[in-house]
Amino acid sequence: MELTVKTLDGSEAGSISLSDAIFGLEPRADILHRMVTWQLARRQAGTHRTKGRSEINRTSKKMYKQKGTGNARHGAASAPQFRGGGRAFGPVVRSHAFDLPKKVRALALKHALSSKAKAAQIFVIEKAGLVDPKTKGFKDQLAKLGLASVLIIDGAEVETNLALAARNLATVDVLPVQGINVYDILRRDTLVLTRAAVDALEARFK
Repeated sequence: MELTVKTLDGSEAGSISLSDAIFGLEPRADILHRMVTWQLARRQAGTHRTKGRSEINRTSKKMYKQKGTGNARHGAASAPQFRGGGRAFGPVVRSHAFDLPKKVRALALKHALSSKAKAAQIFVIEKAGLVDPKTKGFKDQLAKLGLASVLIIDGAEVETNLALAARNLATVDVLPVQGINVYDILRRDTLVLTRAAVDALEARFK
């Protein structure tokens, strides 16, 4: 796949050939769904918790005698059926993470990249760098390129001025190539890769 390389100013800077083994696959929704579910499950804090009947600070004295009252038999007031009692089978602190094979995760990333390439929602730029860390100027540059909701993947490190300019834009994410992931690719309309990011991805899946 041949793409034109552009700069942030909108001018052309040559062309680049993208590997079909990474950017030319037929996207599978089931694999992408499994990967996004895996990511979001790992991101959950799992700190939700309620108190059981043994943790409620109420008297454990029997409410009334066992027989002769005409009422149901009850013991402590901390039982779940009473107002103020403990929660039966409530949530506990736990991890929501589950296992997903490493090969499936790698394949999901390829399918996410291929889905953007197939939809013509992928841009390659020569270098992601700004002279001044100005948010307004950066936003205007993106508008000239026709970009609004965008994920920018740089090389091993994100250029400082770019990170400062983009951090206050709600629909713009900037990540180093090590941080590229399926969820962030799919949640933005357009994927922007630098030459360095493309080289790193092809070396990673070589």
